[in-house]
Amino acid sequence: MNKTNAMRLLEAAGIPFKTAEYEVDESDLSGVHAAEVLGQPAEQVFKTLVLKGDKSGYFVCCIPVAEELDLKKAAKVSGNKKCEMLHVRDLLGVTGYIRGGCSPVGMKKKFPTYIDETAVLFDEIAVSAGARGMQVILDPEALGGYVEAEFCELTA
Repeated sequence: MNKTNAMRLLEAAGIPFKTAEYEVDESDLSGVHAAEVLGQPAEQVFKTLVLKGDKSGYFVCCIPVAEELDLKKAAKVSGNKKCEMLHVRDLLGVTGYIRGGCSPVGMKKKFPTYIDETAVLFDEIAVSAGARGMQVILDPEALGGYVEAEFCELTA
């Protein structure tokens, strides 16, 4: 298995993690599909969403793959009046990652990060390792500490 930048950064920080790989179905890049293929509960697999706020600029939200992000809640926690999802065409340029492989770890710049509060209910959660078909599975508190995230309510 090739190590991704996110994996190298976690290793360098001394944060323990496991990895999981799965076959990518180009017709279904959903996190729910990834959770099913990996045999993990959807509520423990988190997708990484990048948004742009009217005041703060870019920020990151990690939420369970089967959930929908509540834009009003995301705007409020990030100190914005309103926010919108980053267009897929802008994702690589802003984060260094492509759709389906966006990790909260190792983006081009450090953006404010918010993780849905349900993450702390689990000993471990899965997030993208920074490449399609690769996940890192780790302690949500360790992830939150590393990316300096705030745990809060983000879903509808």
